[in-house]
Amino acid sequence: MPGNRPVIIYISAASDLMVERETLARMIARLPVTLAWQIVQSPLEGEMLDLDALQGADLHLLLMGMDIRAPIGLEWGMAVYAGRQTIAFLKTNVARTMAGQSFVRETGVGWKPFSGPADLNRQAQQALIDHLLTYDSHYALTPVEVEQLQTLKAEEASPTQTDPAGLEAGRSAVILSRERYEPSEGILIGDADEETEPGV
Repeated sequence: MPGNRPVIIYISAASDLMVERETLARMIARLPVTLAWQIVQSPLEGEMLDLDALQGADLHLLLMGMDIRAPIGLEWGMAVYAGRQTIAFLKTNVARTMAGQSFVRETGVGWKPFSGPADLNRQAQQALIDHLLTYDSHYALTPVEVEQLQTLKAEEASPTQTDPAGLEAGRSAVILSRERYEPSEGILIGDADEETEPGV
């Protein structure tokens, strides 16, 4: 992984798509690779927009629901300006506002329709696997990881269930990999009964 940094996935989605945001974050974290992930979500009320993450994202996922709410339009424009690879998903069977309809028409992207969280999870998983396999050398994927991704892609993806008792996956998070990530400060903590190897 270039620079030994996490892979940045930026998810642009308004608060009416919280279940979908959670679904994507959990799906990414469960992929069979040892990559470290930085999953950045559109800020909710009172949160700041992470411009650095947006402009440096390895992949930008745009989700459109009922309306184009702030700061989704700004995120979209900045991702395009920065030349980020974007995959756009459009929720079907919702009453879209006039502003939402205009945004869908005027972006000029190839929207991928989805019916709900399970359908979105399946499509986004396939798209992300395709991205990783296309740039496997860039991400330094091992032959085993490539094989596991190919196998997962060939299988019928099962819907990811939201675990209300788990972490708030609809918010931004960093998921580190012990196999790949070397911390610049401190140590990575393992299980209490594990011995920590030198330099880990």
